[in-house]
Amino acid sequence: MPSRLVLWDIDGTLVRAGNVAKDVFALAVEHAVGSHPGEHGVVMGGKTDPQIALEILAGMGLDAGADERHLPLVVSRLEAELSAAVHLIRERGYVLPGVPEILTALDAEPDVVQSVLTGNTAVNAATKLAAFGLDHWLDVEIGAFGSDDRERRALVPVALRRAAERRGWSLGPDDVWVVGDTPNDLACARAGGARCALVATGHTPIEELEGLGPDAVLEDLSDTDALVKLLAS
Repeated sequence: MPSRLVLWDIDGTLVRAGNVAKDVFALAVEHAVGSHPGEHGVVMGGKTDPQIALEILAGMGLDAGADERHLPLVVSRLEAELSAAVHLIRERGYVLPGVPEILTALDAEPDVVQSVLTGNTAVNAATKLAAFGLDHWLDVEIGAFGSDDRERRALVPVALRRAAERRGWSLGPDDVWVVGDTPNDLACARAGGARCALVATGHTPIEELEGLGPDAVLEDLSDTDALVKLLAS
């Protein structure tokens, strides 16, 4: 049984998907409500897909009841549109520095298992990971996703429960590292009792990340040896 569970955020931590997600969200909303959201201005980083969808709908002047009514269709359409745009993710996006190397190195550690904790729905997470061939190193069946709970702070227990139910592993919050790029990743880790490493490859400056007081702050994921020492500890 592993003694360490590393939960990776996807967007801004492992990969950048270009502007594809923003464009696809707009198409999904337009399909659901019959009008384009335009430049909605919703900040997507660190949020779950359902949360983003609800904020876009609210910005269009829809009341809470209408938001809830439209949300399932928006999310379903979002998943279909993103899957159809996987070629654009590959063309416009890229894997962030050091990612294949650290995933490979941790995969070789017998006491470490890797999965994801992401605001993406499970379907969208699978699409993005497969687009760049990163799913090879990750046990996504024990991951936690925006489709599990629109509140990111609820997701560490989801991953621990899946590790127990699907793999028979008895892991606690102290055994978990959450690795992300936003303040919301840290809030999620703290809410779940996990440790957190933040990486400055997203849109939040490293000075701001350091000021939040996570367990570790990194410029990127390129120092493989130091990261293995950190995350396997």
